[in-house]
Amino acid sequence: MPGTTEPEVRVRVPRKNRKHHRKASKSRARGRSDMWLRLELESNPEALGLVRATLERATEFMHFPEPDSRAIVRSVDEAVANVIRHAYKGRAGMPITLTCNRLWSGEKVKPPAGLEILLQDSGEAADPKKLQGRPLDEVRPGGLGLHFMRQSMDKVEFSRKNGKNLLRMVKYLEPHKRHTGDKENRPCR
Repeated sequence: MPGTTEPEVRVRVPRKNRKHHRKASKSRARGRSDMWLRLELESNPEALGLVRATLERATEFMHFPEPDSRAIVRSVDEAVANVIRHAYKGRAGMPITLTCNRLWSGEKVKPPAGLEILLQDSGEAADPKKLQGRPLDEVRPGGLGLHFMRQSMDKVEFSRKNGKNLLRMVKYLEPHKRHTGDKENRPCR
């Protein structure tokens, strides 16, 4: 259609033998993680559908139960929409990077322990007071996205460094729910 812009999304999948030289954070000290997928997109609400579809398939591939998969997809959708709405004040064409890391509790031959999602933007810094969410007993539209993310994900952490906002969300696969099928159904090593 004339006058509309298509969302631009770049997908990066790491090469198999490529090593990551990232400092291990205290949250990753017990296990390992590897970059599984990176989406580089612009602040365009039309890109949200692509983000939802990608995350839905990624969570299915990792064998998250359907309710957890939906919760992850909704949490990421809400987070990206908040970046567009609040950090970038609705400005189109601003950079957003979404990285998905598989978390491993031990050797990579076992099913992954969970999914770490990192959302990075260069928008305005968030006011820590506004990151508390509103009281649930206030009946009005809006303001529940942060509450939903915290209820749905195992970890939700905000930080700002070098002029960039970083949101880290983690969802663990419960040990008894991890897929332990035969060889061809295991994640790639």
